[in-house]
Amino acid sequence: MAALHEAKAALAEAPSDLSDAQLVDLIREAEELKCSAAAAQAAAAVRLDESQRAAQVEAGVRPARVGEGIAEQVGLARRESAAKGARLLGLAKVLEHEMPHTRALMRDGRLNEWRATILVRETACLSLADRRTVDERLCAGGEAATMSDLALTRAAKKLACELDPASVAERARRAESERHVSIRPAPDTMCWVTALLPVKQAVNIYAVLLAMAATARAQGDERSKGQVMADTLVERVTGRPAEEAPRVEIKLVMTDASLFGQTDDAAHVEGYGPVPAPWARAFVVGAMCATRAWIRRLYVAPTTGQLVAMDSRARCAPAGLADFVATRDQGICRIPWCGAPIRQTDHVTAWADGGKTTGANTQGLCERHNLAKEALGWSAIAILDPDGTHTVETTTPTGHRHRSRAPAPPGADRVSTSSGPPGLELTA
Repeated sequence: MAALHEAKAALAEAPSDLSDAQLVDLIREAEELKCSAAAAQAAAAVRLDESQRAAQVEAGVRPARVGEGIAEQVGLARRESAAKGARLLGLAKVLEHEMPHTRALMRDGRLNEWRATILVRETACLSLADRRTVDERLCAGGEAATMSDLALTRAAKKLACELDPASVAERARRAESERHVSIRPAPDTMCWVTALLPVKQAVNIYAVLLAMAATARAQGDERSKGQVMADTLVERVTGRPAEEAPRVEIKLVMTDASLFGQTDDAAHVEGYGPVPAPWARAFVVGAMCATRAWIRRLYVAPTTGQLVAMDSRARCAPAGLADFVATRDQGICRIPWCGAPIRQTDHVTAWADGGKTTGANTQGLCERHNLAKEALGWSAIAILDPDGTHTVETTTPTGHRHRSRAPAPPGADRVSTSSGPPGLELTA
């Protein structure tokens, strides 16, 4: 470990008087070090998995639950989500046990983690023998180290099709069952709505939108091609003009001072994140013109600005409490670096251990972390920070502690020591 600390210090203190050629060399050496470090992380993850599984078996954990919580520990150690931690652990196991030449290229600093992931992904449907054949043909001589992401993907896919075309075809068939639509925030109050579709459907949809955009532009439509395609998609899916206000619940949380134009505190849209005050006020005006807007008060601590309660008309959290927790935690799992949407309202101190169903003893977790928290050796406690922020300290089986603080609500940085008005939640 001392050697690793020395290497980090050496990189942080790189000389500032290097020539351009030396700077290029430094960039290359640092890149190779990253590749080697990724290989070391993979090897450590495999050893951790083996050790933790042995400990769980020795402790009498049911076979079906052996392995729970390990990928989440990898994610926390690498400051990634639980899902990413699981993918990284899976990658590490394949490299360690099935693809030695790929692992060797990483250790030598010639292949980065993402390109190793491409090779593992494109050979996932193959037998062990065929996967090792791809590994040997692309990596034994170092050919993979000279390829781009796209070239490597195509080379691995081509070999897979030649070695076991039936398995590749079956994988494609199964992939169609995994079609779905997702949404994630984009900059500037925009969002990406992504559809994973069979190639024939996806190409057909895009071709239709492209043709409609070309027709509109030819008829004098002043919108750009991309704008016409996006508006047409919205109109076809919703059955309404693109500019018409949606008739579904959208949670907008903002202070009353910001709502009435007294301040410009940023607001928060659940499922998206912070939005500028002028945009939020325009949204409210549009909602009130098109439909009804409902206002629910959120109460904050007068000295800290932290959310403490919500207007509302046991083991499971009541609907009102679950809504409050989701709003306080801004819809995102409270485990550090996760970023997944909240799926469960979790008791920080378990109900079975005397934990109460209160806002102070609850947190929003994704499904994966809620399950991991019940695994052997995991624990958590709720802490009230001096500034009143709701904080949870989670301890993993290895004794590592991770603290998460509830996000600051809109206007929290302006809170005075005197009692102030509550925040507002607007739904349209």
